[in-house]
Amino acid sequence: MLDIVRLRVLAAVSRHGSVTAAARELHYSQPSVSHHLAKLEAETGAKLIQRAGRGIRLTEAGRLLAERAVEIIGRLDSASAELSAHVGLRAGRVRLAAFPSALGTFVPRAATALAGEHPGLELRLTETEPPDALRMLRAGYVDVAVIFRYDGTAPEADGIRLLHLLDDPSYLVIPEAASAAVPGADGGLASYRDSRWIGGCDRCRTHLLELCDRAGFEPEIAFTTDDGVAVQALVAAGVGVTALPGLALRAHRNPDVTAIELPGSTRHVYAATYGEPPDPPATTALLTALTSVTRP
Repeated sequence: MLDIVRLRVLAAVSRHGSVTAAARELHYSQPSVSHHLAKLEAETGAKLIQRAGRGIRLTEAGRLLAERAVEIIGRLDSASAELSAHVGLRAGRVRLAAFPSALGTFVPRAATALAGEHPGLELRLTETEPPDALRMLRAGYVDVAVIFRYDGTAPEADGIRLLHLLDDPSYLVIPEAASAAVPGADGGLASYRDSRWIGGCDRCRTHLLELCDRAGFEPEIAFTTDDGVAVQALVAAGVGVTALPGLALRAHRNPDVTAIELPGSTRHVYAATYGEPPDPPATTALLTALTSVTRP
């Protein structure tokens, strides 16, 4: 059986790429870290570490085991926190990862609702885009991940369960002073085929390319930023045009831009949890708070 302490050592070495840094994080001596790594190699029968110049690097087997170690440690830490809350050793804790426009709109209201119902429950928030949020969820670093997808049909894999929160339409965003063409079936996208475009995160940029393809052109994406405030400032300055989801416009609206809703361009927002039901009480309380502020 693999030793959890040695798995923590391997995960720390993988994270830092250095025995010295791993020892510093874990408050071990360097020889102790090296000893644990050697014992782990003996337990597994696999070469996990290679010397590389003055440093070290993980072998393919080492990287595979380190990835699994991160997941195992995360789930163990999560289980320990949940058990502690249940037996009253300390106040409960629940952790949420969400994308920026969710954190700028409905998540604060959910936090208020949660605090009102469960004042002893500590909520921790992390801002990150959906792919990283799901990785954190699988590894046990968060209990709930607020994510979005443009495909509302295909399920997530690997034990991820989705709770639908809301549907978020997208908008063509142009300078307020621009003379927008009368929106057609594509919401006016084709009128800006010769404009420079501003792209957002990977998922939003992919969706923008699909929208423009349906409108019969390939956009020139001259700028890329995940910052909704910066995007609207660039549009207002006449640097380019873009497409933004409604939540981003609710979180911040530049008075010098015009937004035109794009037909058939909706992203679906979910609260994702991991593992078999039922969820722990703290997770259930957070899901209840999220649905209370997002559903009519």
